[in-house]
Amino acid sequence: MASGTDPGAISLFEVIPLPDSRSHSSTNHSNIRTVKESTAYHLPQFGVFIMLALFIYVVYNMLSYRNANLVAGYEVTTGSLSADQVYTGIALRQESIAQSEYPGYVNYYAREGDRIPVGGLAYTVDESGRIMEYMNTETGSGNVLNSEDILKLRPEVSSFAAGFDEKNFSDIYDFRDTFISTVQKMASGYILKDISQIAASDLTGSIHQCYAAETGILVFSTDGYENADFESVTAEDLTPEAVSSYEKKCFESNMLVVQGDPVYKVCTDENWSLVIGTTPEEAERLTELQYIQVRFIKNQDVLWASVTSRKDAEDHAMVKLSFTNSMVTFCSDRYLRVELITESVKGLKVPNSSIVEADFFLVPKEYITVGLTGDRGVLRQTYTEDGQPSSEFITAVPYSETNKDYYLDQSTLRVGDVLIMPDSTETCTLTRQAGLIGVYNINKGYADFREVNILYRNDEYSIVEPNTLYGLSEYDHIVLDASTISPDELIFS
Repeated sequence: MASGTDPGAISLFEVIPLPDSRSHSSTNHSNIRTVKESTAYHLPQFGVFIMLALFIYVVYNMLSYRNANLVAGYEVTTGSLSADQVYTGIALRQESIAQSEYPGYVNYYAREGDRIPVGGLAYTVDESGRIMEYMNTETGSGNVLNSEDILKLRPEVSSFAAGFDEKNFSDIYDFRDTFISTVQKMASGYILKDISQIAASDLTGSIHQCYAAETGILVFSTDGYENADFESVTAEDLTPEAVSSYEKKCFESNMLVVQGDPVYKVCTDENWSLVIGTTPEEAERLTELQYIQVRFIKNQDVLWASVTSRKDAEDHAMVKLSFTNSMVTFCSDRYLRVELITESVKGLKVPNSSIVEADFFLVPKEYITVGLTGDRGVLRQTYTEDGQPSSEFITAVPYSETNKDYYLDQSTLRVGDVLIMPDSTETCTLTRQAGLIGVYNINKGYADFREVNILYRNDEYSIVEPNTLYGLSEYDHIVLDASTISPDELIFS
């Protein structure tokens, strides 16, 4: 030990050894590894928890959305509905049936729709049946139609095509029969050119020329309605079943008849009418108009008609539309589809599915007061715990009114509630109720009833009066289907 050295100092260094750098490094690495392992162990658990929470939230919202009452909305806009309606009517004319004077094969020399004068050649009757055979020989001139004849046929085809409805496909068979008959009559006109040759032949004794007894428009069919009038037509004649089962007998050239068989008819008066069936209210409305425009679906022609109405034996409303022209255009038609043109009604256009009827309490106006928050409502009689009479304010917004009463919602009031008149001791008991026609307004996110005044309606939409005190305004949003929601229900859209 060196001299001058403090033994205590030497002893201190011996007691407290210097730290080993390798040991220190090892310890630090061990601590760092422990922290990393701890972090690696806790962070994944936290992430899983977050993901699980998000998954539960998404599933909850999906289930809530699935179970929620999803409501489709409709934006109210100003529009109009035409009061026009389509009807099927039965045509009535002054018709006279001509009967064959001889037995044999009939041939015609005029087209359906042509006017025949008194004493004009209407048809011939060939007792031998050899006239067509004769005309097909080299002696005859044949029956091929020329270009002029074809041009005459085009309007008939165009008119039928314009008014054809696939729902009434059977109409095409009637048109086919009529068209063939028309072609045959046009072809038979060529026989008339060779009448001198026929007269000089050995056939002349078997051919009879028959002349019209009265003037009129020629029609080559009968259907049993020739003697019908406005008083005899019933609602059964206008049913879809009656229309679909309607048949007429068409007369064609070279048709075999016996003496007395019908061979044609003439419509003797330009005045004619169409009878339709409708509701008593509609019949009254049309009658008040006196004159209306009628559009014919067949060719889109528009005619003015005078209106009269009556009720049949079973109290069905029948309306007669009387015309003074264009009889020849529809002379071969018994049933016609027409559209009645009246003024269109303008207002707020609302789907019929949005309209609902709801019941409300009728409360005298004297019982309505204003609460501390400014809301309108009523004072309902209550009792304290010790049995003393008291009152409570119940918010009750009016949904409509009359001169004496307000219509109040039934959600916060009950039948039998006793209401107290403000600043008075008079009371009334809730018993009176009445219905209102309206829709559910959803501007504020819940179903709020709004009264509507319907001006006109058809099968799909109604026109309602705009800007009424308790009604709708343009661009309001309403429930499209009122049956899917209840009053004051929150909306999920």
